[in-house]
Amino acid sequence: MKKHLIFGLLILTTYAGISQEKHNSIKNQSKETPEYTVVSASDIKWGALNPARGKMGPRAANLWGDRTQTGPSGILVKFNDGFSSPPHIHNVTYKAIVLSGNIHNDDPKAENMWMPANSFWIQPKGEIHITAAMGDSNLALVEIEEGPYLVKPESEKFDAGERPINVDPSNLVWVSTATINWLNHTSTADLNAYVAYLWGKPGVEGELGGIFLRLSPNTTSNIVVNASDFKAVVVKGEPTYSNPANTNSQTLSLGSYVGSNQNTTHTLSTQTEDVVLYIRANGSFQLSN
Repeated sequence: MKKHLIFGLLILTTYAGISQEKHNSIKNQSKETPEYTVVSASDIKWGALNPARGKMGPRAANLWGDRTQTGPSGILVKFNDGFSSPPHIHNVTYKAIVLSGNIHNDDPKAENMWMPANSFWIQPKGEIHITAAMGDSNLALVEIEEGPYLVKPESEKFDAGERPINVDPSNLVWVSTATINWLNHTSTADLNAYVAYLWGKPGVEGELGGIFLRLSPNTTSNIVVNASDFKAVVVKGEPTYSNPANTNSQTLSLGSYVGSNQNTTHTLSTQTEDVVLYIRANGSFQLSN
């Protein structure tokens, strides 16, 4: 049974001292010009995550990459209320975030441990587990580092030396961006923004890492990116978004994704509620207003 919340919290605090059929994609042949990708959750096209499960199985949509091919990918997965998978394994390790509803992901004999929205978990490759869902709208973000993403029977289990982590939102440690040297830019104290560290080495050049970034209500934040791979997914709220290539703001709903491939700036504004972004990047980024 996965009882690694405290262990996961210790890992997080050590760093605190840190498809898409229709999308708006701006491409430019010049290597000097950043390429932006904006994928609205309302526009993506859904398909079966595992066709063998039939119509009642989870639905999935690619945000970046292609889960059926080699390379990294990020997907949204929808589960029906009451869904429960048979015991199975995956050929790759994946990281996941609950966007809405309640999801249980654990050993087959474990009691249900429902993870609500803004929970984070890591499922190691080769380990037998089940996934279940409870709620009218159960949505998760799932990402892998190297595809393809396959579902295999429990008879093919193996131990890759990795261990699972389930992190409830109550166990996240939020750190003010004003106290983080690599993230602090100009007037971040006025932004009242916070970070929760999830995995990897956020803020280190050339190293992948993932964080939650929480933006306070009624603020406008510029995310100044110094990374060749920057991805952000809305995990709470509905910010308005713009970038230097498209200054016309658009509203991003839950599960929407924006990305860039060079140093640039992404601008997000919040309204009456706070906004939480999941950010995955291979370098640093800073906040300014």
